[in-house]
Amino acid sequence: MSEAASISTGIAARYATAVFELAKGEDALKTLQADLGILEAALAESADLRDVITSPLYGRDATEAAMGKLAAAMKLSQITGNTLRLMAQKRRLFILPALLRALREKIAIHNGEVTADVVSAKALTKTQADKLAKVLAASVGREVKLNATVDESLIGGLVVKLGSTMIDTSVKAKLNALQNTMKEVG
Repeated sequence: MSEAASISTGIAARYATAVFELAKGEDALKTLQADLGILEAALAESADLRDVITSPLYGRDATEAAMGKLAAAMKLSQITGNTLRLMAQKRRLFILPALLRALREKIAIHNGEVTADVVSAKALTKTQADKLAKVLAASVGREVKLNATVDESLIGGLVVKLGSTMIDTSVKAKLNALQNTMKEVG
């Protein structure tokens, strides 16, 4: 991890802890979770928003005012709106994506959930996803949410990452292993 990424992650973690504790103290974790979804969608859809949070061209006051208007327009909670304005004033908006990820993790841990990243060659059906979540939950002893993506280059099988554990049952990985074995023999 680069030094800049490490610093950003550290700043995001401190903000996430503060926001999480505020929301928890006010019994507003569900509201905070809804705000996270709204902000994540806005960041994904709006190039202008991504520009505002990363560009040094906008002044503190202009960015703070923009974040205030954005929070009001999106009907975000007071905690989230105040956090966005504070981050704008302190010129910390660039960490917003990392903050959202850190808050998601804190809420999931608080709720006793674990997220598993699942990559498959084709989209999992609802039945397959439910069965996989149930098997993973049995192995970790907590509820598991799936973050499923598709990578057709896997040919078949799955790659599951749960915490620091990765299970790769893809055909692509098996072919690569076979190719390496054949190189060692020949």
